[in-house]
Amino acid sequence: MDRTERVELTTLTMVTDAQGRMLVQDRLDPNWGGICFPGGHVEPGESVVCAAIREVFEETGLRIENPQLCGIKQFPIEGGRYLVLLFKTNRFSGNLRSCEEGPVFWLAPEELSGYRLSDQFPELLNVFHNDNLTEFFWKKENNKWIFELL
Repeated sequence: MDRTERVELTTLTMVTDAQGRMLVQDRLDPNWGGICFPGGHVEPGESVVCAAIREVFEETGLRIENPQLCGIKQFPIEGGRYLVLLFKTNRFSGNLRSCEEGPVFWLAPEELSGYRLSDQFPELLNVFHNDNLTEFFWKKENNKWIFELL
């Protein structure tokens, strides 16, 4: 039995400031738009921590330090799974700037309701904030896609 499968590796990083605001990106992608955290693909041969640091810099202009792995999100794709490694940090430097993927800005948690959020962002936020949760997992049950927070 072959236990090897194709895995697409990505990262998302929640960066917070001293006031408790979150660095968010209002993604312009029509397939996955709305408020989300900066992130992207892990390049072949790249460490996942380095990918998180690089992606935050590319999308925001900030250089983060000491990102801590706090959870995962995963869902099936053709021939394998899509795995998102979730990081968080409050250590950063640099000047904030947006990129072509969408504007980035600081947002207080209580302001989220005034914005269009990316799919399942509130549930994903639970994984970032709740130390008792580590996984956002999509599965098919009775021919219907459901997700679990584990």
